[in-house]
Amino acid sequence: MSGRADGRPGLFIVFEGVEGAGKSTQIRTVSRRLRDSGVDHLMVREPGGTAVGEQARALVLSPDTEMCAESELFLYLTSRAEFVRRLVVPALEQGKLVLADRFELSTFAYQGAARGLPMDQVRAANQLATGGLAPDLTVLLRIDPERGRERQSGEADRLERERAEFHAAVAAAYDRMAASDSTIVCVDSEGDPAEVHEKIWSELSGRWPERFVPKRPGMGNISSASEFQGKSPASSGEAREATGQEAE
Repeated sequence: MSGRADGRPGLFIVFEGVEGAGKSTQIRTVSRRLRDSGVDHLMVREPGGTAVGEQARALVLSPDTEMCAESELFLYLTSRAEFVRRLVVPALEQGKLVLADRFELSTFAYQGAARGLPMDQVRAANQLATGGLAPDLTVLLRIDPERGRERQSGEADRLERERAEFHAAVAAAYDRMAASDSTIVCVDSEGDPAEVHEKIWSELSGRWPERFVPKRPGMGNISSASEFQGKSPASSGEAREATGQEAE
């Protein structure tokens, strides 16, 4: 269930897309605009954001790691179970706006469609990990997967190194899900990042104008993941990422 549907006052928005679609860039841009507008919010990523999640992330994305598809699935879901219960649900219960870089659609696209795991079993396992939590809206950034991979810089992680057919299967799965789910909005991310941002902001402000409009410039607050874990923001890398600082 979404944050709104189950009575929690918060709002849960997820950014999805193939590798190189611009998710991290766009979620940070939205976060900065919210901050400048005085809107309290939490920005987090998946996998990660918690101590367990960051360990799972390091293992599952390491180019040196070899694992079967089932192990990959459960590492992602291990992170998600912690992510939901320690970060997202507490924030939603406090009425916060939560922005997440990836969530369950990534699992359906990558481990279900591209890895070929039985989708009904993937969905059942994900349901257990999320406890039924679902986003209020998913922003799907669309780009040709080959173009997306050309955009990337730095050392590729284990999934980024997959063959072109794998990434094409991920993109096709995202398109199929978007065609049948009204809570997924597609935004073409091929163009100038500033123009892409305005398209995203228009979609969000059209639905929730009370949150996605300028309010009190310079008075916003981006909550730290440690606020919901009882840890110091300086104590770990995942806390810095969760606050939306410029780190990838």
